[in-house]
Amino acid sequence: MIPLAPDLVRAVLDRALARGGEFAELFFEQRDGTSLVREEGRIVRTSSGRDRGVGLRVIRGDSTWFANGNATDAESLLALADRVAEGVGGSRQARVAPFREEVLEPLVPVETWPDTVPVAELAGRLALADRVAREHDPRVVQVTAVVRTTRRVILVANSEGRFVVEPTPYVTFNCQVVAREGGEIRSGYQADSATRGWEFLGEEVVERVAGEAARIACLQLGAVPTPSGTMPVVLSSRAGGTMIHEACGHGLEADFYLKNLSIYSGKLGKRVASEKVTVVDDGTLPGRRGSNRVDDEGEPSRRVVLIDRGTLVGLLHSRETARRLEMEPTGNGRRESFRHLPIPRMRNTFIAPGEDDPEEIVASVRNGLFVADMGGGEVDIVSGNFVFHCLEAYRIRDGKIAEPVRDAMLTGNGPAVLESIDMVGNDLGWAVGTCGKDGQGVPVGDAQPTLRIPSLVVGGTGGGDER
Repeated sequence: MIPLAPDLVRAVLDRALARGGEFAELFFEQRDGTSLVREEGRIVRTSSGRDRGVGLRVIRGDSTWFANGNATDAESLLALADRVAEGVGGSRQARVAPFREEVLEPLVPVETWPDTVPVAELAGRLALADRVAREHDPRVVQVTAVVRTTRRVILVANSEGRFVVEPTPYVTFNCQVVAREGGEIRSGYQADSATRGWEFLGEEVVERVAGEAARIACLQLGAVPTPSGTMPVVLSSRAGGTMIHEACGHGLEADFYLKNLSIYSGKLGKRVASEKVTVVDDGTLPGRRGSNRVDDEGEPSRRVVLIDRGTLVGLLHSRETARRLEMEPTGNGRRESFRHLPIPRMRNTFIAPGEDDPEEIVASVRNGLFVADMGGGEVDIVSGNFVFHCLEAYRIRDGKIAEPVRDAMLTGNGPAVLESIDMVGNDLGWAVGTCGKDGQGVPVGDAQPTLRIPSLVVGGTGGGDER
């Protein structure tokens, strides 16, 4: 299905170039979806609908003119083009090249499009999550489960002849569980998401996510305060790639690099990490939350090696940053919606697996911290300094995982941590999320193998570490 006729799109782009533009691009988007939230044993919030519109930009030199609107009829689109062209001013410099029309299929074949699933079926998944979490342990007192289903269709056409249509399914499920024992209250959270059809969210996925959220909440009730101090830290592959995404990934987005807002600015070709560390961003992985066949500029998604065995070799580009640095676009020009301009963004970012056995990594630490799951935190991309909260962590004693600890915080510097990693596991674990930047949120995935950091500052409420 082509949502806008090619002849109309051509006329709009031609009109947008009429007053001196060198490049024009039309971005059409339509989202159809439903969201349900279950809490306290009942559905407390629902939303369903369609969001549809067009963003139109014209570029001349280093200047960009942009306008957007919900109306997609011919009269409205041509008026939008006139408005953008008027802002550019001047006389015509460019024409629209013949289109090369492409209509793409999702990376994973879809059996059932998520937006076609009856609300009753969505509600059934939430009821299952509630039951699984509460049956896990009588100390579970609250369960909040959320399911979101979306079909996103984009059309990207530009004056250079690109004309590509791509539909993408999104299914997201998350569960937050609160457990109480006496006066103590703790929570656990888990999520999963994919660019796949509704068949992705089978009962086994719901049971796994809800069960894990309940397990973590109850585990925290019996956890002891985390001792503070500097110690070896093992990051489990189950922690996903939160640290690499935040402490490294944003600094490798080319707009930050160009503005000297990244700790990595000016370091292309230089060593920035341990020789054991290779960092990749890949938008082609079938089913992953950050995957598409093309980005929001119509550029093909790619596998981009950012750090190769410790050396910075690549950046994440939009068309604009690639032009300014005289490099090729990487398929990382992304936007939250038709209301936004594309900027360089991560897709699925991960540290590549190494050769070390995860069990041997833990066994190599006499006294330290094992981080099973990471939470949120703060990162300064200019300095690389970070603070992260651990959702699930344990003491390591004599090479074995020991008692669980609570309220653990990791403090350090991203590049320094990457330099210090001395063991990299042969496993790989994924996490999902929505990444925020410049007021825009886009779906992403991140991953890492089990890693050993020889020395990292651990903050906690248990006082100094007894060794």
